Amino acid sequence: MASGGANGEFSFSSSTTAAANRAGAGRNGLPKIQTQDSAKKQSDAAARGAAAGAEDLCYDDSATPVKAQTLDELHSLQKKRSTPSTPITAPAAAGNQGAFFTAMSEEERQRQQLQSISASLASLTRETGPKVVKGDPARRSSAPKVGHVEHYAPSISVTDSSLKFTHVLYNLSPAELYEQAIKYEKGSFITSTGALATLSGAKTGRSPRDKRVVRDDTTEDDLWWGKGSPNIEMDEHTFMVNRERAVDYLNSLDKVFVNDQFLNWDPEHRIKVRIVSARAYHSLFMHNMCIRATPEELENFGTPDFTIYNAGQFPCNRYTHYMTSSTSIDLNLGRREMVILGTQYAGEMKKGLFGVMHYLMPLRGILSLHSGCNMGKDGDVALFFGLSGTGKTTLSTDHNRYLIGDDEHCWSDNGVSNIEGGCYAKCIDLSAEKEPDIFNAIKFGTVLENVVFDEHTRQVDYSDKSVTENTRAAYPIEYIPNAKLPCVGPHPKNVILLACDAFGVLPPVSRLNLAQTMYHFISGYTALVAGTEDGIKEPQATFSACFGAAFIMMHPTRYAAMLAEKMQKHGATGWLVNTGWSGGSYGSGSRIKLSYTRKIINAIHSGELLEANYTKTEIFGLEIPSSIEGVPSEILQPANTWSDKKAYNETLLKLGGLFKKNFEVFANHKIGKDGKLTEQILAAGPVF
Repeated sequence: MASGGANGEFSFSSSTTAAANRAGAGRNGLPKIQTQDSAKKQSDAAARGAAAGAEDLCYDDSATPVKAQTLDELHSLQKKRSTPSTPITAPAAAGNQGAFFTAMSEEERQRQQLQSISASLASLTRETGPKVVKGDPARRSSAPKVGHVEHYAPSISVTDSSLKFTHVLYNLSPAELYEQAIKYEKGSFITSTGALATLSGAKTGRSPRDKRVVRDDTTEDDLWWGKGSPNIEMDEHTFMVNRERAVDYLNSLDKVFVNDQFLNWDPEHRIKVRIVSARAYHSLFMHNMCIRATPEELENFGTPDFTIYNAGQFPCNRYTHYMTSSTSIDLNLGRREMVILGTQYAGEMKKGLFGVMHYLMPLRGILSLHSGCNMGKDGDVALFFGLSGTGKTTLSTDHNRYLIGDDEHCWSDNGVSNIEGGCYAKCIDLSAEKEPDIFNAIKFGTVLENVVFDEHTRQVDYSDKSVTENTRAAYPIEYIPNAKLPCVGPHPKNVILLACDAFGVLPPVSRLNLAQTMYHFISGYTALVAGTEDGIKEPQATFSACFGAAFIMMHPTRYAAMLAEKMQKHGATGWLVNTGWSGGSYGSGSRIKLSYTRKIINAIHSGELLEANYTKTEIFGLEIPSSIEGVPSEILQPANTWSDKKAYNETLLKLGGLFKKNFEVFANHKIGKDGKLTEQILAAGPVF
């Protein structure tokens, strides 16, 4: 038999004699592999008379046995428990305020947390919350030992729902939510880049006609009601009917997802929110879109300031008063609650909370804004307002500047702050060339809504509209390389209002005074080109108050007045930038080049346009700079780019008339002392 050399590590025992066969054989007569070390150990063992059993061992690669008696116990050893990095504390006892905080046991902290969640899920009819316990019910082999704590004496007899446990999956990580979605939610897949692709069901967009706001003593005077308002009223009783329906549905499930998170990066004005949902998709979406709490912040999270009950898989009762379909999104600002029934579209939660901030923040003297926001390396902040198609996302995402946020912000005495912890980007026709930051952000942890992908490679086809054109990606803001964390900045220097004017009569850029800024902010203008399927090719004007009429709660003039006050106080300049057509309307003119628009924006950032010479236009009275470096001077004056001057004047008058007609709904709303501010705003509009 072969053997290793003097320094070899192993050898086969010789088999030339029967005695040698007996001594050197392993199990079943096979030659035994002997290392030098093991041979020495066997020799030593033989000398101690302990070699008897060892001869039958072919090769010993055994290790210390695992500390488990079953496979379930073995799997439990695979994951270690997360623990906060700071001590857990409880408030000092009353009357002993100077004493140090006393340590709170982990069991007590868990009990208080579950008590808070049980209170959130309490039925107001039964006056008691459900029995709740943390963890996935699929992983529990026996009845849980942790029960609920009753907050009130039950007023009715025991029901079936009160006998069951509701398992709470609390603030799960993206990896855990992936597992839940893939295992339990049909239509959930991991794409080739690691994102979670999901379906939002029958609804692939918001349902503004099904959104209701409770009209009561709290909101009667503060909110905008009536013509032009996005706030459709409902009464308190109807809200409670829908709330009970949502809570009953959630309590009937074996498990619910609970997210405790924050809104507003300004720690002085942040809001605690709790989202209770039935889908891992919804929990991961809100994990990305809200500000994620640290383990230390969760220790003392306490009672939330606002709660969402997302029972979107369950319809509302269409026979309930105020209901017009099986979908209902209900907001009760007095109770600080939101109920979702009949739609699984996750954007309802994001925009619902934005509406809440549009109510709560102005009450504190803080301006809430539907805008993008970035900051230069010297600390100069710019706000970007614009409707869909105006280039707000493209222009606010600048590799030479820090991104504070892409959609929702607050402007307080401390400066600007992002409301959200993530971005919700459109994905239709997305490419690495057009939007590299968004494209590269679609990776593990990102939620992809309603996209189409290859069934084998899982590569997403962003041009495919088979499910919907409104495909979306939700990802944490830190996925953007130049995001500023924390997402706060100083007071803005520039307020940029973007309009895609398909009529081709607004200048590429114009400087606005305060009254003009308020007028165009309230108007929220852009122009869309109608689809060719019905043969209409003429531009259609679109107005959305404050560039986000669907989300504002108070009258637009209130937000406009706050904007003007802050701009005046902090020396900000207003600008109107047209990213639309030049040299004619859509069909005859051409779209202003993006490279020219970027040079205009850069000139605003640098302060170059503050030193420029200006001339005033007719009708709209806009101030136009005479020159901008890198931009052809002839396109700065729209009239110079039209070959048919008569057509230009007619189109200009037409657009001015559309502005006038749109503003009629705001003209009678008096703001300022004796309504003088209203008069100034009206005077800043088109003059014929």
